[in-house]
Amino acid sequence: MSSDLATPPPHFSANARLRALQTGIMDLILERELSPGDPLPTENDLSLALRVGRNTLRESLKVLQALGVVEIRHGFGMFVAANNFAALADGLTFRGRLALRHEGHEALELIEARQQLESSLIGAAMDLATEAHIVELQSAVVVMEEAAAGAHPSATSGTDFHQRLFAPLDNPILLDLMSAFRDVSEALRAELGPMADEATGSAVEHRKIFEAFKSGDKETTARLLNDHFAGIRASIASHIGDRQTDRPVNSP
Repeated sequence: MSSDLATPPPHFSANARLRALQTGIMDLILERELSPGDPLPTENDLSLALRVGRNTLRESLKVLQALGVVEIRHGFGMFVAANNFAALADGLTFRGRLALRHEGHEALELIEARQQLESSLIGAAMDLATEAHIVELQSAVVVMEEAAAGAHPSATSGTDFHQRLFAPLDNPILLDLMSAFRDVSEALRAELGPMADEATGSAVEHRKIFEAFKSGDKETTARLLNDHFAGIRASIASHIGDRQTDRPVNSP
C-alpha cells in the first residue's frame, strides 16, 4: 500500500483511521529507505504526503514514539528511532505488574518466556564462546560474589552476567530482546519484595552456571539456568495464592 493512500475512507472508525495512518508513516519510512537516526520529513511534508491534518498526524506520531518507531526531539525534529526494545519492556513490565494485582498468571508466563528463551539458546552461546568471553563472564561472577559479601544486594541482580552469557551469539536484536525480558524480570522481582538471602544465593547460582558453561556441559548449564528461575517463580506462585486467599467470598 502506497503511503499517500494510507488513510482509509471516512466511514472507518477513528481508531482504524489512526492505525492506518501509523502504518502509512511506517511505510513511508521504508519506502524512503530511512535508517535509525535519520530525520523524518517535516510535519507539513508528512501531512501533505499522507493527506491528513497536522493534529491527527501528531497523535499518530506520539503513538509511534511510544512504540519505539520514531523519536521526537523537541526543538530538533523527528527521527527514526534507534534499535531498542525499551517500549516492549515497558509494556510487558506493566502487564506483569498488573497481573500481580489480580490473578498473577501472566507474570508467571513472562518469566517462563524468558526462561525458555535463555535455556534454548545457551547451547549455541557455548558453541561460539571464546576464551575472552569466558574471562568476561568470570569477572561478572566475581563482581556479584564481592557485592554479596559486602552486603550490597542491589549490585547482584546478574544483569551483566546474563548479558555476557549470551554475548557470543553476536546478534544485537536477540540480545536486546533478551535484555527486555531481563528488565521485566527485575521489575517483577522488585514488586514482590526481597527474598531471603537473595544476594548470596544469586551469586552462588551464577557461579554454578559459569562453571558448567566453562566446562562445556550444555545439559547441566541449561538445567542450572532453568533452576535459576525457581525462586521468582515460587514467589509469584505464593503471591497468587495469597491473593486468592485474601479475596472476599461473595455472599450467596
